[in-house]
Amino acid sequence: MKTKALFPGSFDPFTAGHLNILKRALTMFDEVVVAVGVNQDKRGFFDMDKRLDIIRQSTEGTPGVSVIQYDNLTVDICRGLGIRHIVRGVRNMIDFETERSIADANRRLAPEIETIIIPTAQEFAHISSSAVRDIIAHKGDYSMFIAEGVKL
Repeated sequence: MKTKALFPGSFDPFTAGHLNILKRALTMFDEVVVAVGVNQDKRGFFDMDKRLDIIRQSTEGTPGVSVIQYDNLTVDICRGLGIRHIVRGVRNMIDFETERSIADANRRLAPEIETIIIPTAQEFAHISSSAVRDIIAHKGDYSMFIAEGVKL
């Protein structure tokens, strides 16, 4: 039986740090579904189609990855897809506390679904989507912060 996990986020944009977490999750699961959601607290920089395109470019040729979009509860997506694990990445303790709170809420909503928190590798810990958006907005060189070969 294949093991599957959901890697949810707004991914605006999908960064080299996100890719690091995804590849490490693939060492634990046969398939990881990258689920691009709408975060009600964030105004989107890239539209949904562009975010999906960036992820597909970033993961091209990587077996076991699929990409979807969603606009409901993460646990509902998991249930609908028969997924029992959520993967989340953290860069620092602030991220960890936020992710732990979300994991606790998800556990209350769906006790059968477990969250796996993966710390970002040190070389990617400084990368955030908001920093990448700022670099892009100011016409800076963003290439070292996203997957190699991705065209924005």
